[in-house]
Amino acid sequence: MTTPLTIRGFTLYPGVLDGRAQRDMVEDLRAVARAAPMRAPVTRFGKPMSVKMTSAGRVGWISDRRGYRYEPEQPRGGPWPDIPGRILELWHKVTGLERVPDCCLVNFYGEGARMGLHQDRDEGDFGWPVLSVSLGDDGLFRMGGPERSDSTESVWLKSGDVVVMGGAARLSFHGVDRIRFKSSRLLPGGGRINITLRVVEPLTE
Repeated sequence: MTTPLTIRGFTLYPGVLDGRAQRDMVEDLRAVARAAPMRAPVTRFGKPMSVKMTSAGRVGWISDRRGYRYEPEQPRGGPWPDIPGRILELWHKVTGLERVPDCCLVNFYGEGARMGLHQDRDEGDFGWPVLSVSLGDDGLFRMGGPERSDSTESVWLKSGDVVVMGGAARLSFHGVDRIRFKSSRLLPGGGRINITLRVVEPLTE
């Protein structure tokens, strides 16, 4: 695995996935989207998000007028598909954890899409890291601190890069300012896929 870079507590592993691994993962995610179609969510204030999303795993992340939360069923009904094996292998390889994630959130960024600064804090135990994988077009990833007012630093994430948000960075604000549309040939129509793997609840005895 490549030598990691640490920026504001975020650990970046450049180029973890080679071209073949990226293509295989995209095919896995296409199967996820067939079982749980992408949707255009809204914020709790009713504002449409510019990304489309779906999930895999025991639970999926939901955003609507009722708020942000994890649910065991898709909005259309029925369970979420399983997290693909190759994605779980990457989680174990990078994090070194035996515990499997409960949710694999899949976000698609088309032309002009972005994600404002936010914290990942809908989980039940912040002691577990969040693992993020970039596929497709370059994305300008902004990293801050535990307060929205903290200063930020940005880095371009390329297809195959992996970021781990753990420890002090687990509750740091972060976002995607923009993408370089069609900077990658991975997705024929252009765009960026970002997947994040999360442990939602602590283990129970």
